[in-house]
Amino acid sequence: MKHWAQIEERGIIWGMQALLKVYLLFGRKVLQLFLYPVVSYYWLINRKGRQASLQYLQRASAYLPDNRIQTGLYGSYQHFICFANAIIDKLAAWSGALSLQDVEFHGRGAIRQHIEKGQGVLILGSHLGNLEISRVMAYLGKKVTVNVLVHTKNAEKFNTLLNRYAGSGTMNLIQISEINAATAMMLMDKIEAGELVVITADRLPASGQSRVARVDFLGKAAAFPQGPFILASLLKCPVYTLFCLKQHGKQTIYFEHFSDGLWFPRKGRDAVIQACVQNFANRLQQYCLQEPLQWFNFYDFWQVGDE
Repeated sequence: MKHWAQIEERGIIWGMQALLKVYLLFGRKVLQLFLYPVVSYYWLINRKGRQASLQYLQRASAYLPDNRIQTGLYGSYQHFICFANAIIDKLAAWSGALSLQDVEFHGRGAIRQHIEKGQGVLILGSHLGNLEISRVMAYLGKKVTVNVLVHTKNAEKFNTLLNRYAGSGTMNLIQISEINAATAMMLMDKIEAGELVVITADRLPASGQSRVARVDFLGKAAAFPQGPFILASLLKCPVYTLFCLKQHGKQTIYFEHFSDGLWFPRKGRDAVIQACVQNFANRLQQYCLQEPLQWFNFYDFWQVGDE
């Protein structure tokens, strides 16, 4: 099986630029006319993505009462359509069309307190919902820089596209293939400057060389990266989780305190890291079950854990 990062993102930059122009000129309804046929075609030809979607929905369904989600092909198609709508929401966030009034926050008071003190925070995100909505965090009380670590090689081009529409705050995408000493030192500087650092903790780095923890997720062992948690211990800063779900037509951001600062002792280090990763996986599962169609990992998540 290919690592997820080997799934090419053909034409993603020019494609996003084109979609963004359609959105800005004609709005959401017209954009959907372009987007839905493309997603339908992609769903039909992307057999592996479709199979991964079916597998995930079957696992999630086992935890949900009253057949709340479809698990067959129609359910998978709905999953892809939900992803298409998330792309539109992504464009709204990028273009600045999304304001604080369009977002409902839970737990942002604690984040704001850290910002007001000039204290940097590490935030653990995921591929659940729309992480790009984190752009609005740049307006939490005063100007703040939000740094999002990504594994895509297109990070620099995305930066240009994102910040062309930026307001008073700044959102930086930082491309990393792995977390090493140089990465940690750069991020320490950002934390010391009172900036926010966001890293996803539910997908292995593109290098494929990371340390992993196999923990339970939706009833079966899956591989989660240890890197984000080891990074947190190096940065010696408060750690929060971030989940952004679209609920009742509104973007809802949930911040939860994860740790005042992670520390892993030499003795029993692996067991402590394992428990920490399991804690995150439990929280991810909890929010996945709130909005199961909004988890967008279209590859065999559990097969990676079995390799």
